[in-house]
Amino acid sequence: MKPALILFAHGSRDAQWAQPFDALRTALAPRYDVELAYLELMAPTLDEAVARLAARGAERVRVVPVFLGQGAHLKRDLPALAAAAGARHPGVQIALEPAIGEQPAVIAALAAAIGRG
Repeated sequence: MKPALILFAHGSRDAQWAQPFDALRTALAPRYDVELAYLELMAPTLDEAVARLAARGAERVRVVPVFLGQGAHLKRDLPALAAAAGARHPGVQIALEPAIGEQPAVIAALAAAIGRG
């Protein structure tokens, strides 16, 4: 069984906004059982994504926020959503990771991409 992973993004009213997240999910799919989840305005929710992974047998889920930084959504909202999902799915351990944009490799990749312009 592949490790379970949820890419957690904000969400938007514009469906095209999600295209980079879909591409990221596709890139990770060979190595992970991966779902997308959104804070608002789009589906699935974090709870729905956890439920999908649990239905496929996941016992441990890593949640990676695809945000550039830790704001109120990641400091306050995400832990509350994860706790609620964990209560509804007691057989699943949910591990929250820092915002992807705070990781040194991501900062370096962004700087390299910007520097090419």
